[in-house]
Amino acid sequence: MTDRHIKVFATGGTIAGKAGSPTRRDYTPGQIGVDQLLAEVARLDLPAKLVGTQFASIGSEDIGPALWRKLHDAAVAAMADDACQGIIITHGTDTAEETAFLLDQTLPTTKPVVLVGAMRAADAVGSDGMRNFANAVRVAGDAEAAGRGVLLVMSDHIFAARDARKARTDGVDAFRGFPRGPVGHVTPTSLEWFGPPWRTGESARMEFHEEMPKVSILYAYAGMSGDDVREAVRGGARGLVLAGFGHGNAPAVVRTALAEAVRGGVPIVRASKVDQGLVDREPEDDTSGFIAARALGPSKSRILLQMLLANGISDPVRAQAVFDRR
Repeated sequence: MTDRHIKVFATGGTIAGKAGSPTRRDYTPGQIGVDQLLAEVARLDLPAKLVGTQFASIGSEDIGPALWRKLHDAAVAAMADDACQGIIITHGTDTAEETAFLLDQTLPTTKPVVLVGAMRAADAVGSDGMRNFANAVRVAGDAEAAGRGVLLVMSDHIFAARDARKARTDGVDAFRGFPRGPVGHVTPTSLEWFGPPWRTGESARMEFHEEMPKVSILYAYAGMSGDDVREAVRGGARGLVLAGFGHGNAPAVVRTALAEAVRGGVPIVRASKVDQGLVDREPEDDTSGFIAARALGPSKSRILLQMLLANGISDPVRAQAVFDRR
């Protein structure tokens, strides 16, 4: 593989975190700047020219719309730069799937965009950051990575942004993909795709909006009442996502309150708090005007509903078509 020009956008996270001791559990994210990170990477002798920009030095729990705007605009500029052949974003793992999904919907698929993080701080025993980053370089430098949307690289796996979800609180193998699982396998010396690109040459699916309508997630629980729905609407929610039992279910009184919210102009998405499983449409969705989340979990359903509303789409039929696509 010849040297490829790759832009690196650093945001902090565990991959740039330090504990001060190789056996200490707690650590501070974002302590290693992108220049220091790339100096360490240079020792790996990777076949790539890496150009870094520091966008933030924070844990990903603090990432939100303002930083998303900066990353989006920088990625758009990088895609317009003929010299740039790929983009890597270093990111904490807590909200990596949300950032990846947002960018996946608002960027074209003409060049690889890869998010990468770590589950162990840079100075921890068995730190996974350098290996994950080396893998990300291999993916971002591969022409076949384009046309797959935004990708997430962790623990030798490549996940599509729409599928990626954090499934463990610790351990380096903390991410999984649903419903497709990994779309490829990567090591610092090898790369294997499990199928052809599925979004070749696709333009951005939605316009990026930093200011997006408020959408709240309601977590279903035994004994839940319709007051939770009404309070969310009174609090200014323009849309609601139900993190429901099983197949996106909730107590009858809650479903009644959700249907009332739809009649009041508040779109409702039925998702599931279960880690894996499709939430398909059911007959009541037609009568109540609900949207089925399909393969998306509550967090991504919230972001997608926000983007739909920001782009002027609130009709449940049109919204359902967007939730259905991969």
